[in-house]
Amino acid sequence: MIVVTGAAGFIGSCLVSRLNQAGKENIVVVDDFTKHEKDQNLVGKKLAEKVERNVFESWLQTNGKEVEIIFHIGARTDTTEFDKSIFDELNVEYTQMIWNFCSDQQVPLVYASSAATYGLGEFGYEDNHDIIPNLKPLNPYGDSKNDFDIWALKQTKQPPFWAGLKFFNVYGPNEFHKGRMASVIFHAFNQISEKGSMNLFRSHNPNYTDGGQLRDFVYVKDVVEVCMFLMEEKPTSGIYNLGSGKARTFLDLATNTFLAMGKEPNIGFIDTPIDIRDKYQYFTEAKMEKMLDAGYAKGFHTLEAGVEDYVKNYLIPNKYY
Repeated sequence: MIVVTGAAGFIGSCLVSRLNQAGKENIVVVDDFTKHEKDQNLVGKKLAEKVERNVFESWLQTNGKEVEIIFHIGARTDTTEFDKSIFDELNVEYTQMIWNFCSDQQVPLVYASSAATYGLGEFGYEDNHDIIPNLKPLNPYGDSKNDFDIWALKQTKQPPFWAGLKFFNVYGPNEFHKGRMASVIFHAFNQISEKGSMNLFRSHNPNYTDGGQLRDFVYVKDVVEVCMFLMEEKPTSGIYNLGSGKARTFLDLATNTFLAMGKEPNIGFIDTPIDIRDKYQYFTEAKMEKMLDAGYAKGFHTLEAGVEDYVKNYLIPNKYY
């Protein structure tokens, strides 16, 4: 059986859908199922069992011998949360528990790291293991992801294959429940639908124009294709970037959202909120050579193609993937 944690969330539910498309139905989904705003993400998907996050460890002790691979996508991802103990428990210690199980039982493991580990990019955006101990994330969420990466690289006892994926700015279907943490495209679509216009954050950095802030936006369908590749091919274990490999501006993103909705762009600017201003990334771009050298050859959606698919096939008809 295949285990997916965070399976009721954004990326996790899209991965379950992609596994179903590949004929995989013996899937155990793990999440905090008391949060009912995520329920729709799993409607219609073929599953073997639902396991609550807080009993997953004991479930593994009973059922672990049947597990073929674990995709550990679940995490506390709120970059505006500053209680370090929450991240230590859910992102570090919980992942260590899963790693130790996979090492003991020799089960392959793919887990979610994050591009938030790169901080302001002082050391670049290359998925080189040597720079990981030096990285300076900007918030406790990024710290927790980097803390686990550092720990994983020190372990002599490892799963037979493992990969930590540094997700960049993932967007796409099944993020209706995410609130403030949903993608800019999701918020743009809602603003445009309501007002016919939308606002982006103003630049507070003289090196960037308003809307000229650059991020690596990666479509969730590409993310799950990489997960499928890792499950099937099991290349060299390690930590890998997972972005499109091409930084684009927020202005590009907003303009393409208007175009996908069949509307003329009408974009304004507002100040970046004070609580995130000093921790705001003005540039991210995944170096993807390591993943490509590992054999991944399917390519990635352009921003134009990804936004069009997301808006026309999911947001406008209010559908899930």
